[in-house]
Amino acid sequence: MSWWKIPTLPEHVVQRHAAKAWPLGLLGAVLLIVGSFLSWSYVGGFLGDLTINFYPGTVQIFAIVLGVIALVLLLAMKGPLHRLGRWLDAALGFRAVATWATIYLVFVIVAITVQAPGLINVNPGGWISLAGALLMFLASRFAQPQPLEALETARMKPWVEILLITAVMALALVLAAVTLGLEESWSFVAACLFVAGLLVTAVRGGIFTWVSQAAARHRTVLTLSAFVVAFLFPFTQNGSDANMSIAAQVLIFAATAVGLNIVVGLAGLLDLGYIAFLGSGAYVAAMLSSSAFATIDWKPPFFVVVLIAAVVTACLGLIIGSPTLRVSGDYLAIVTLAFGEIFRLAMFNLDGTNGPNLTRGPNGIGAIPDLKIGGFDFGQVHSVFGIPLGRMSNYYFLLLLLIGFIILVFTRMNNSRIGRGWVAIREDERAADAMGVNVFGLKLLAFAGGAALAGIAGTIKAHQDTSVSPDQYIFLESAFLLAAVVLGGMGTIAGVLLGATILKLLPEKLRFFNEYRLLIFGLLLVVMMRFRPEGLIASKRRQLEFHEEDESLADEVEDRLETSDLGPGQTGPPGSSGSSGPKGAQA
Repeated sequence: MSWWKIPTLPEHVVQRHAAKAWPLGLLGAVLLIVGSFLSWSYVGGFLGDLTINFYPGTVQIFAIVLGVIALVLLLAMKGPLHRLGRWLDAALGFRAVATWATIYLVFVIVAITVQAPGLINVNPGGWISLAGALLMFLASRFAQPQPLEALETARMKPWVEILLITAVMALALVLAAVTLGLEESWSFVAACLFVAGLLVTAVRGGIFTWVSQAAARHRTVLTLSAFVVAFLFPFTQNGSDANMSIAAQVLIFAATAVGLNIVVGLAGLLDLGYIAFLGSGAYVAAMLSSSAFATIDWKPPFFVVVLIAAVVTACLGLIIGSPTLRVSGDYLAIVTLAFGEIFRLAMFNLDGTNGPNLTRGPNGIGAIPDLKIGGFDFGQVHSVFGIPLGRMSNYYFLLLLLIGFIILVFTRMNNSRIGRGWVAIREDERAADAMGVNVFGLKLLAFAGGAALAGIAGTIKAHQDTSVSPDQYIFLESAFLLAAVVLGGMGTIAGVLLGATILKLLPEKLRFFNEYRLLIFGLLLVVMMRFRPEGLIASKRRQLEFHEEDESLADEVEDRLETSDLGPGQTGPPGSSGSSGPKGAQA
């Protein structure tokens, strides 16, 4: 038993009270639901409005959903849904939802106590729901897993599976819209706890395993559904630029992180100055823009600017890489850190006093106009089906196309011989060199390719932000980019997108934590490295690297390699980069 897990009761105690688990859990779920229809607080103005009986707010609706899920799982254990219990691990799923419901209710009670303030301001409905959650938690300790059918073999008709995948993606869109629509920090944290509870319950109950299997069988549908959901997101914001500004920033951050994922995740090159490439692209776009402060008297079309930025940043990657890539590890990290600082200081000094006037020094280049491509003005509000789409929505769509392009490039390179060469270098550079891999050339290609992708993202960032200055490209931003790759899962696409979203979204929504965000991120990374060093969504290869003692996982991967119809080079989870198999196979 690991010390970080909730301790389990002795087996003889569980056996003695196992029969009480089902009715106790049922009573707890009913209390949780009933209490959520009652008032939770005497004082309003936070967490929505929790003062009205029989009119649940958003926070209470989340509790009701958790209670309904618990009911369904209990009825799958014993009741009219027992056939469902043959496939789903209802006991573990119930244990997960009971635990998260308890955490959720405790958080809400603490929020009411802090904001109201005082426990006296918690209404009976809150206590009834908390009692129900605690009863569920107690009952879940006695719930015993039942024999299950192999969920991986459960298959439905293809159109049903496609319909379910679409429904899951639609649910993700609704949850994203509702969560981002919560402007109050306490409500946002509550929504995050609710979503985390849903995900953990789906994983523990086996639902996520089935969805992963179905998604692997319909990978194209999954990819298209993900982009359709992302495309539809601006239509849920009713023309507001508040959340779309955050979404656009997340996409720029994610696009840059995916480029860094080539350097760090695939090639294993530790780069602490990667933000300089994003800044290079932004400065190229600013200097060639129509701004009154632009320092180069040439205004080419935007697509030409993009090509120039990609070439310039790729050349910077080659220039920096050629002398520095002969070192590795800690030394490479120090050199790239120095490169990032040199870039920032150079932008400060190219002001016409200490050198040519290219960047206007600390003043930066401001008043960068909005993009106009083919008569489409990104700065104007456009109406689609009667729904207004503001300036940030326009840039969001453009960034969506960019990140689709970057993901395509990443996937193609990862699945090619170049990608396998990068992985070989990351695993053992000397062994790869002995096997004939062009180590130096592939390292340079990784640096130049990643830099070019960041430069392209920088061109859009310059127009979206309307200004560029050296203060935007400091070491801290490089550290966050690297943290996004490590947190999400090195070498995967879905993991990096998730990591970038977490690291960019949380500081924006949790502004009252802003002074402590470095502390929070530091603790988060320490916890991640302790409990899940391979990242939130890791490739199977890295899971084996960090859990070599897990023979069952190795057997599972081997079985999938034998039975998968995707071929031996594609064993990763949906949305991942397509792992190439276990570590031993690479050798």
